[in-house]
Amino acid sequence: MKQDKNIEEISGCFQNLPLEDVVFLNEKKTQLDYYKGEIIFKQGAFAPHVLFVNKGLVKIYLQIGKEKQINIHLVRKGDYMAFSTIFNKNIYAYSAVSLTDSTLCMIEKEALKKVILKNPDFAMQITSRNSQNESRYLDIIKNVSYKQMRGKLASTILYLSSEKYKDDDVFQYLSRQDIADFASITVESTVKFLKEFEKEELINLKGKKISVINKQLLNDIDSKG
Repeated sequence: MKQDKNIEEISGCFQNLPLEDVVFLNEKKTQLDYYKGEIIFKQGAFAPHVLFVNKGLVKIYLQIGKEKQINIHLVRKGDYMAFSTIFNKNIYAYSAVSLTDSTLCMIEKEALKKVILKNPDFAMQITSRNSQNESRYLDIIKNVSYKQMRGKLASTILYLSSEKYKDDDVFQYLSRQDIADFASITVESTVKFLKEFEKEELINLKGKKISVINKQLLNDIDSKG
């Protein structure tokens, strides 16, 4: 049987906690495995846990009505999910689905909140790590509100090919519909503009894989919208 990792092995930010808090959090966490394509949690469901990714790749998305969804971002090893529920939400604000076989650590949010309030340095470290998502949310708002379709798709490709995901080869796990849902455009437009970008030698397409050839021009299209 696979043994659960201790909390201090999961994330470096736990290593400087007092021993009593490490022991306490170890008693309040559960490690679970998810298969590729398995729903981890659903938007609107009761949120008793903060989740930490030990292994794998997870897609975070908003469900907009019955037919439409907006992909927000990808969560990989070392990232948290549902961290904001510690302070102001009793339900999950978005849904999460595993894109690969994944291992997650589920930490009872009230337990984590208690430890955060006791340890200011730990609180600063863990909240700073999670505040980085704000810039991604602002990009999504700008994409949806102001950009033309080419700008939206350029922004999406730059995000999915960014330094954070260089070791994950994320495009192999994403359909063209997934990419369209990141860009908030139709899948037909996604296929059309991907071909245009390839013709303009901005990217290279090989099956599902997308390689960026000219990042500067993609940035120009992104910034001009």
